[in-house]
Amino acid sequence: MSVRAEIAAVTEKIAERSAATRAAYLARIAAAREAGPRRGSLSCGNLAHGFAACAASDKAALAGEAVPNLAIVTAYNDMLSAHQPYERFPDVIRQAASQAGGVAQVAGGVPAMCDGVTQGQPGMDLSLFSRDVIAMSAGIALSHNMFDAAVFLGICDKIVPGLVMAALAFGHLPAVFIPAGPMPSGLANDEKARIRQLYAEGKVGREELLAAESKSYHGPGTCTFYGTANSNQMLMEVMGLHLPGASFVNPNTPLRDALTRAATKRALAITALGNDYTPVGEVIDEKAVVNGIVGLHATGGSTNHTLHLIAMARAAGILITWDDFAALSEKVPLLARIYPNGLADVNHFHAAGGMGFLIGTLLDAGLLHEDVRTVAGGGLAAYRREAVLGADGEAAWRQAPQTSHDETVLRPAENAFQTTGGLKLLAGNLGRAVVKVSAVKPQHRVVEAPAVVFASQEELIAAFKAGELDRDFVAVLRFQGPRANGMPELHKLTPPLGVLQDRGFAVALVTDGRMSGASGKVPAAIHVTPEAACGGPIGKVRSGDVVRLDAASGTLAALVEESEWAARQPAREDLSGNQCGTGRELFTAFRAMAGPAEEGAGVISFDAPERAA
Repeated sequence: MSVRAEIAAVTEKIAERSAATRAAYLARIAAAREAGPRRGSLSCGNLAHGFAACAASDKAALAGEAVPNLAIVTAYNDMLSAHQPYERFPDVIRQAASQAGGVAQVAGGVPAMCDGVTQGQPGMDLSLFSRDVIAMSAGIALSHNMFDAAVFLGICDKIVPGLVMAALAFGHLPAVFIPAGPMPSGLANDEKARIRQLYAEGKVGREELLAAESKSYHGPGTCTFYGTANSNQMLMEVMGLHLPGASFVNPNTPLRDALTRAATKRALAITALGNDYTPVGEVIDEKAVVNGIVGLHATGGSTNHTLHLIAMARAAGILITWDDFAALSEKVPLLARIYPNGLADVNHFHAAGGMGFLIGTLLDAGLLHEDVRTVAGGGLAAYRREAVLGADGEAAWRQAPQTSHDETVLRPAENAFQTTGGLKLLAGNLGRAVVKVSAVKPQHRVVEAPAVVFASQEELIAAFKAGELDRDFVAVLRFQGPRANGMPELHKLTPPLGVLQDRGFAVALVTDGRMSGASGKVPAAIHVTPEAACGGPIGKVRSGDVVRLDAASGTLAALVEESEWAARQPAREDLSGNQCGTGRELFTAFRAMAGPAEEGAGVISFDAPERAA
């Protein structure tokens, strides 16, 4: 089925807006393709350094230009449960490359921080900026001009977007993303949330809380709730950078290893040395980006991607805006209920039919572009399949189920959980923001109440513990944007706000910070832009002002007399306390250069006209 007219119209608008920047990008990667990689053009000293540590057979192969060399860019560390399985992936990849007649080298590593560890801590101020550091680090890894393709080992929040940005900077090279999979299911997510709220109320102690958290996050693999990490995996599959069905296979299983071997062989098969050359800069085009946004809405994915997808698209010369997200959200139904949008986790989603079913039903409904390039070949129709272990122990594929195995978790497009997507754009005299409505019950999607203004999450928590917030209110938490302190996630606020909502109060959060993929049942207008540190109108709010967050109509406003509002000056805040310590002094230049949330909140310029100006 061809794509619906409404989806095509958004895609065409993006293509028109991006015409100049996309053409310039394609010209750059075409020139890079002509220039190299050409190991034969390296000096003997260059080449000798490049393969000095290789086995004799690999040196002989790399001395010429006929054998493909595969770069491994890894985000391995053994502190992140999601990335710990990557420790042994390079050995698996090197062996598979050798069997396929190629060579593989670890080209470089990139940093990978765990937002779960840094949540509510000073280190979280570095989290968003780590995306651009990862992109730069991966760029250094690929700068040796030794490689014909690359595989990228990364899963979590900022890591995959940063790796995609780097891959697109080397857009003439094929790029395959290799996941490691989610950990098996542990303590149910709703039970984990219940214990967190009891702890926030002082009804259980740290020992009980730690026991619950340890049962939730209990082994190697990605956290199983549907946050940014698992949204990343969905995106990589629906945008054609994974092999079909690769996203949610558990780590350290025969099928997981077989998929890693298959991804390696496929990366070597699509280099410019063969007949199926598939450069990543042509895989990620306007249609692929729209497919990613559609997948995000259909699954109720992470709000972080209203930042990351913008930055990733710009790396390919494609300019998308929050208005594109909003237009698509009106046309794309919500098809998945995965915590925090429901009680299930990603293992339940995978068992219900997973990505193969999801992509199939979206294609049948005309909500995805099928005519795209992918690393698997054959357009997006190839992603209707699911991966299985063949009789020979290698990866094989079969038709994914055409009916959901559990419609409490995953539904067909004609029987959606709701007719619109999981994200909503808000606008008004407080600026522009996004809200994740898929996890918020309809009766809580409109809140009109007096504001209580805070400049830090610690202030809000202290007010909660002092019993000062047992009432209807809108928490306005400002000076949390990229220029102020790096735009940290604010999940430390979820339990106390959830407690207050459960007590029957109408509560909401308005902030220029982030809540991301784990945004829960309390309505939160996040990424408010312009941010307070740049003089944004969120800085004009005073405690007692009535604020209306209306996720139904898409408005966010302080209900203050227009003349009084115009006369007010935005507040200023002493930010010196969050500029140093835990490495924050290393990112002074990043805070000074960071772009607004609507432009991806990054520091890397991709020559978009409005940033260049």
